[in-house]
Amino acid sequence: MTTVYDIPADVLIGSVAEEFKELDAINAPEWAAFAKTGVHKEMPPKQDDWWHTRAASVLRRVYMDGPVGVQRLRSFYGGKKDRGSNPYQFRKGSGSVTRKILQQLKNAELVENTKDGRMISAKGRAFLDGVAHGLKESVAESVPGLAKY
Repeated sequence: MTTVYDIPADVLIGSVAEEFKELDAINAPEWAAFAKTGVHKEMPPKQDDWWHTRAASVLRRVYMDGPVGVQRLRSFYGGKKDRGSNPYQFRKGSGSVTRKILQQLKNAELVENTKDGRMISAKGRAFLDGVAHGLKESVAESVPGLAKY
């Protein structure tokens, strides 16, 4: 069976984001239109569906790296802050965005809390593996060796 590890991340995240648009549990809050995704950014995202894309990316990260916490995900979504004539420095991403997305994924029963951090639930694993399996034929030409699965 094809899993998340077999499909390129950009293809999988785009497809999962489209699935999330149909889910009522994953919705951007009112403040998301004005919020930056981290202190290292100068402007909010320009895409209207950036919340769904970030939620799909967070779900994939929890699947790949779990158990994870908010701080570890903040580090993953961080970047270099432009400090003018001073050298760039790394800054973590927004904790509020990450926390709200994890709460929504938990309410959708795709992620569960454990004592070590957030982990993918059985429903979340089945959901992501199902999307990956559905994408297998469309990306089989571009990924060598995938056609045998």
